[in-house]
Amino acid sequence: MRVYLVQHGKSKSKQEDPDRSLTEEGVEEVTRVSDWLAGMEVGLSAVRHSGKRRAQQTAALLIQAIKGETRLEEIEGLAPLDDPQILAESLQQIPDDVMLVGHLPHLERLASLLLTDRAEGRPVKFENAGVVCLERGEEQSWSLVWAQTPDLVR
Repeated sequence: MRVYLVQHGKSKSKQEDPDRSLTEEGVEEVTRVSDWLAGMEVGLSAVRHSGKRRAQQTAALLIQAIKGETRLEEIEGLAPLDDPQILAESLQQIPDDVMLVGHLPHLERLASLLLTDRAEGRPVKFENAGVVCLERGEEQSWSLVWAQTPDLVR
């Protein structure tokens, strides 16, 4: 089972847009990563997001690159300050590959928890519109498979 952790694309400031929608640059970067994912032929059962506007927009752009039938779902537990243990436990029960579109510091804490059993570390540095692919092995332990950022897919 693989999980793809995605930090939302660059968003407008709260003063500019209280909903914090993606900027033009954010849309362009997410689209570039989405095109790269299409070439990877990633197949997922679902793309899940936090419900915040910037995460929802990022997820909607990314789902266009996914082969097969993929659900777009808003879920709890992906907000910036949510406890990463909640999603870590639920991922142990999911057999299918999924993508989670969220925020910092939550994604860093979730990746750290999955990879090191400690939420306080920072074994993975996230970037806006970047994707980190983790894989659960047979012993239920997680490994980093690859990471991609918008700058690397120019």
